[in-house]
Amino acid sequence: MPRSAILLLAIILVLGFSAVSGCRSHHALTPQQAEGKHVYQVACAHCHEENDLRLKKVPPNLHNLFSRTTLPDGAPATDNQVKRVIMTGKGLMPPFQYQMTQAQLDAVLAYLHTGLR
Repeated sequence: MPRSAILLLAIILVLGFSAVSGCRSHHALTPQQAEGKHVYQVACAHCHEENDLRLKKVPPNLHNLFSRTTLPDGAPATDNQVKRVIMTGKGLMPPFQYQMTQAQLDAVLAYLHTGLR
C-alpha cells in the first residue's frame, strides 16, 4: 500500500474517532454560565437536584430543559416562559422576584441552556 494511502487512511480514522468521541464535548462554561451554575446550586439544586427538603411532590428535573419543546407543565420551553416561572413561582415553587437580580436570572437561564453540566 502506498505511503499516501496509509496517511489518508490514518487521517480518516482519526477524524472518524474524533467525530464519535467529540459528540458530547464539554467546553468550559462562560463567566455568565458559571455564575448561573452558582446561583442554581444555591437557589435551585436543593429542590431540583437533591430534593433535600423531602418534598412529597418531587420538583421536575431541569437537565436538558431547553432541548425539549415543552416544560413539564406543558407550556412552551422558552426563555420567557422559564423566566416567568422563576420570577412568579409555580405550585410549591416560591417566586424569586425579590431574591434574584436580572443579572442572576439571565445567568441561570444561560446555565440552563448548557443542559446543566
